[in-house]
Amino acid sequence: MTQSISSHSGQTNGQVVNLSYDGLASIRDFIRWAASRFNEAELFFGHGSDNALDEAMHLVMQVLQLPWDLPESYMDCRLTTEEQQSVAELVRRRIEERKPLAYLLNRAWFCGQPYYVDERVLVPRSPISELINHQFQPWLGDVEVNRALDLCSGSGCIGIAMAHQWPEASMDLLDISDDALDVAHINIDQHELWGRVQAVKSDLFEALDNSPEHPRYELIVSNPPYVDAEDMADFPEEFGHEPELGLAAGNDGLDMARIILARAADFLSDSGLLVLEVGNSQWALQAVYPEVPFVWPEFAEGGHGVLVLTAEQCREHQDIFKSRMTA
Repeated sequence: MTQSISSHSGQTNGQVVNLSYDGLASIRDFIRWAASRFNEAELFFGHGSDNALDEAMHLVMQVLQLPWDLPESYMDCRLTTEEQQSVAELVRRRIEERKPLAYLLNRAWFCGQPYYVDERVLVPRSPISELINHQFQPWLGDVEVNRALDLCSGSGCIGIAMAHQWPEASMDLLDISDDALDVAHINIDQHELWGRVQAVKSDLFEALDNSPEHPRYELIVSNPPYVDAEDMADFPEEFGHEPELGLAAGNDGLDMARIILARAADFLSDSGLLVLEVGNSQWALQAVYPEVPFVWPEFAEGGHGVLVLTAEQCREHQDIFKSRMTA
């Protein structure tokens, strides 16, 4: 009997993508088949992979509960009938629904560890992961991290990944979205970090302003909304499944970044470090603050638009930041 699922995608000009997988058997077969179907459907990739083959590999390996570095000798192992159906169903949904794969699986990987995600939060994909894996060196130097802040925390992946890097440090996760905080709580629980990591509702630094302890951090790391109006209007369909609250940041993409730069000095320790992602809005930000010597790390694993400032620099330029808090 021919095994098939037919899919119609409006993104392919009425083209019907034939999802017959009759004759396929091995892991290798299904990875190749899924990649071909993704290319045929002209999907957009930007939520953990940037091409059809990597996306197909992620899908198949996660369905089979296998590592991505599976030894070559296993690639010709045959899938069971149930496994074949599960892979084919996910391929169909990825094409028809145009949802990022992480939402279909309710799982995304960040700093080599899995996180629960759904459409209440952005799919983790920040290049900050590379900086975390290297403990923000060389910029952090020999500073001992006792407490760090993940501002605009979403799923909590940045703060939780930092908690794994510094097993004795405490992490504060702040976000304005109740939905995002619910997801962060799931991840804190799954990573068994209750007691060291807390997720708190806050409009940027609001909760800290209202805290009697007025905390100071060796690290403030933030991946806030930074998409400008033009990019929001041009986004592929896949991004429409993500919460707009986590993406849109005004005409130039700097609505949140301006406030963060203006206030970070108030909450950094004397030897602290601010790490702020602004993505494609990097050039707009440099135009707003041409006199500020931002450091822009280069990423071996891809990505751009992350700045680094020391606490001393944040204080030195705070008057400039405060004077330009609005566009």
